[in-house]
Amino acid sequence: MTTVQDTAETIQKARRPEDLFGTAASDSATRDAARRYYHQLAAIIHPDRVGTRDVAVAAGAFARLADLYQRWLDTDDTAFEVTGARGRYPVGTLHARGSITDVFRSGTDHVVKIPRRPAANRLLAGERNALRDIATVAAEHDWLRPYFPELVDTVDHIDAATGEHRTVNVLGALTDGFVTFEEVRAAYPDGLDPRDYAWMHRRLLRCLAGAALAGWVHTAISPANVLVHPRQHGIVLVGWSFATRPGNPAAATMKSLDYPPEIRDAVSPATDIHQAHRLMLTMLGDRARDSDTDAMRAFAAGCLQTDPRLRPDAADLLGEFDDLLDRLYGKRRFRPFELTKGK
Repeated sequence: MTTVQDTAETIQKARRPEDLFGTAASDSATRDAARRYYHQLAAIIHPDRVGTRDVAVAAGAFARLADLYQRWLDTDDTAFEVTGARGRYPVGTLHARGSITDVFRSGTDHVVKIPRRPAANRLLAGERNALRDIATVAAEHDWLRPYFPELVDTVDHIDAATGEHRTVNVLGALTDGFVTFEEVRAAYPDGLDPRDYAWMHRRLLRCLAGAALAGWVHTAISPANVLVHPRQHGIVLVGWSFATRPGNPAAATMKSLDYPPEIRDAVSPATDIHQAHRLMLTMLGDRARDSDTDAMRAFAAGCLQTDPRLRPDAADLLGEFDDLLDRLYGKRRFRPFELTKGK
């Protein structure tokens, strides 16, 4: 969203303050995030800063934005909570803002994932189905449990102000010690040491093998959707709202991702393999060439064929990747990883 017209359209489409700024809350972190977003939008559509032909559109959008933001500030929503089949969940600090949802902390053990618009309800329902199926498979294959978020409860919420329905998912928190790959990239702008990315990628392949067993394709493997726990060497693939059954077009797509050709035709576990190895190249970045990094990049290139039938599946890749690591590094040993050392 960079143009005046696009920004004005986003503002005018908002039916209520929460559509732009998320659920109102009294904590400073949430209000700071809303204030930053307000100023970001205001800078784009301020009538004094736009070209002559955009003045009328910008003026209307600017007034609308100011009204929505003031109403958001005035909302006393500190007691807002959602009720599911298993309990009641207070909606607290904004934890993350995804492409279609806002994720809020709910106590220390849960997060509440709320779509910003009713049109995304079907995607949250898809996430429910995917996580339920994955949990069933993980019950039979216990090694899979650490790689996926836990679906704790589901909520069919009616917005008191608008009467609109929201499909809300309550998930295990994954907030203590976890950071996104986006944050890792910010800490290591030149790219990760391949010795660090090796264990991360191996765990991601195990996750994809589990998703394939459960009969789901994630379709949105991006730096924002992979969590890593640096100290515990944990990897969790989140953001299952776009999850799709094999053989169908992707449930939704994002402009920011580089998709394989089949994304709008019929996805398969090979789609996730392609995205995971695009991610590998992204995380290795523009590091100076060395034999280890070159070997990793060559491995990734072998998984990026245009024809999905030529891409190996995750279970086979695990063995191939282990063989590569054995050749590069020999006997495995724990390698501490610190997020801050690259800053």
